[in-house]
Amino acid sequence: MTAAARTEVGDTLPDVPLVAADGSALRLADWRGKPFVLFFYPKDDTPGCTTENKDFSALADQFARAGVALLGVSKDPPAKHAKFAAKHGLSAPLASDAESDGLAEALGIWVEKSLYGRQYMGMERTTFLVDANGKVAQVWRKVKVKDHAAQVLAAAQAMTDKPAP
Repeated sequence: MTAAARTEVGDTLPDVPLVAADGSALRLADWRGKPFVLFFYPKDDTPGCTTENKDFSALADQFARAGVALLGVSKDPPAKHAKFAAKHGLSAPLASDAESDGLAEALGIWVEKSLYGRQYMGMERTTFLVDANGKVAQVWRKVKVKDHAAQVLAAAQAMTDKPAP
C-alpha cells in the first residue's frame, strides 16, 4: 500500500464513509454547511485518548455556541465507541473508521509507527478544523493532548468570529 498524500490547509476532505457509535452510516458531506472539528485518536480507553475525548466533551457546549460541531474518529468499532462514551460520559460524537482504505488512509494519517523497536501501522493523533464548505482551515499534527482541545476551540471561535461569552 502506498501512503496517501497528507491533507493540508485548503484541501477539501474526501467523502469517505464512517460509522457512528450507534451503528448508523455517516458521511462528511452531511456536515457541509457548518464548520466542524474532526479529531483522530489512536484507541478508545487508553490514557491519552480518554483525556483528549474528555477535554473535547468538556468544551462541547462552547464549540456549539461558536457554531462548530465535533467528531472524534478512531479505528475502534462502533460498539466499543458506545461503551467508551458511556463509561466516560463523553458528549463529543464518535465515529469508526475501520475500513482498511478509510478516511485516515485518505488523509495520510494512518502511518507506520515504532514502539520498542517494533514497527506497526497506527493512527497519527491529528485534528482538522474544517470550514462550512468542507475545506481544511487548520491542521494539528502529532497532537500533544494537554490543552489541545482549548487551542482548537480558540481557533474555531476565531474562524467563526464567535468568542465564548
